[in-house]
Amino acid sequence: MDHEAVKGPTARSAVRGRRGGTSKTFWRKIREPLAQSRFVKNAIASLFAQFVRIIRLTNRVADGSAQISGGAYSQFEPIIIALWHGQHLLTPAYYPKGRPLVAMVSRSADAELNALMIEKFGIEAVRGSGGRESSKRRDKGGAKALIALKKSLATGKNVAMIADIPHGTPRDAGLGIVLLARLSGRPILPAAIATSRRKVLERSWDKTTINLPFGRSSIVVGAPVFVPANADEAEMERKRQEVTAALNAATAEAYRLVDGSK
Repeated sequence: MDHEAVKGPTARSAVRGRRGGTSKTFWRKIREPLAQSRFVKNAIASLFAQFVRIIRLTNRVADGSAQISGGAYSQFEPIIIALWHGQHLLTPAYYPKGRPLVAMVSRSADAELNALMIEKFGIEAVRGSGGRESSKRRDKGGAKALIALKKSLATGKNVAMIADIPHGTPRDAGLGIVLLARLSGRPILPAAIATSRRKVLERSWDKTTINLPFGRSSIVVGAPVFVPANADEAEMERKRQEVTAALNAATAEAYRLVDGSK
């Protein structure tokens, strides 16, 4: 005889509840060690890298896209590649192989997977400020990251930097990337990558876009933005607005190419 059956629905629900509670307790116990495991993080980063490669391979590049291979922009190198938050995830797969690249990645714990993932493509990660730290630590981390990026540019390496500020106003450039251009003397190159098949996370602050396979992709690179070494506060603000406008224009064009609209 099924002894659990004769206990009635209330008893069976209690048993299931205890089992569910036991499962949740077990998951809470292992979740933190898993999150701190270097092996687990590397495994997840490898999966992300493979997914990004699949997106690159299964999306035909749309006509009118920028030709970034073959040294098309070598005349401007070393350059500062400007990208928007939430629109930058495909960059490692589309960046030309064999050309050194250093990318600034947030110091937040959430961004560690991103840093590990880009390293799978041979891209060096420089950890910058993170949104969960105090303002003092953010400023210190951001300054160290800018110094590291400036040194990379001085050695001839290209660098990539997210132009908008984490959890600030999306698609509105901060002064950090403009300051790097002024200090290094290297131009900012606005860039955007889009795919026709995508999922936008509407509740995320930056409308993060998850690109999907089996569609079209586009790459758009805007005109370089140069910042004079003697730029004053007013000029820095003008250049910040110029970067914002150029990046928004590149993004709009990238989506127009894959969506075939407007």
